[in-house]
Amino acid sequence: MARLMMVVLWPSFLVAIVAEGFFFSIFDPHELVFGTAHVALPPLAIYTVGFFCFWVFCALASMLTWYMGTVPDDRRIPF
Repeated sequence: MARLMMVVLWPSFLVAIVAEGFFFSIFDPHELVFGTAHVALPPLAIYTVGFFCFWVFCALASMLTWYMGTVPDDRRIPF
């Protein structure tokens, strides 16, 4: 279980760092709007929430990649 967590969480952590860097180099935290309301959080809190959202998304993608790589082939279909 620890190895699985390392294989999934470490690459997703690194990709989340890059994704957050790209995202917040384009968008200013003071200009973010959800629906019709402006976000009233300090920029550091927005960066933190954004990082964890990117990390969760990347971890899900990494877990799906691990799962698809470990599922055995289905050899019952002849074509």
